[in-house]
Amino acid sequence: QVQVVESGGGSVQAGGSLRVSCTASGRTIRNYDMGWFRQAPGKEREFVAARNWVGSTDYADSVKGRFTIYTDNAKNMVYLQMNSLKPEDTAVYFCAAARFRVGVARSPSAYDYWGQGTQVTVSS
Repeated sequence: QVQVVESGGGSVQAGGSLRVSCTASGRTIRNYDMGWFRQAPGKEREFVAARNWVGSTDYADSVKGRFTIYTDNAKNMVYLQMNSLKPEDTAVYFCAAARFRVGVARSPSAYDYWGQGTQVTVSS
């Protein structure tokens, strides 16, 4: 069983930066398609960013230019660097890993393994 674990997050004022991290036990992350999603209270889970195994990336329009998804192969980690944060970025952020090749998929159903989520709170 693959276990996905997020870390990081926290609280920050608008305009600030945070980084959330993710690792997947038993997997070499650089070889797999990974995604970040978020879910705010009362809303559906939404796509944030994805990175496939060859390094292609995709971002939701709402975060493009502010967020960056990248990997650290030596640490077997995937990160979501979040800059210029806004109050509307407040949500629980989830990391997801795909069992098969899905590319830079935006649908949550493309991913098989999910972390427990980490809270990001942006105050105005």
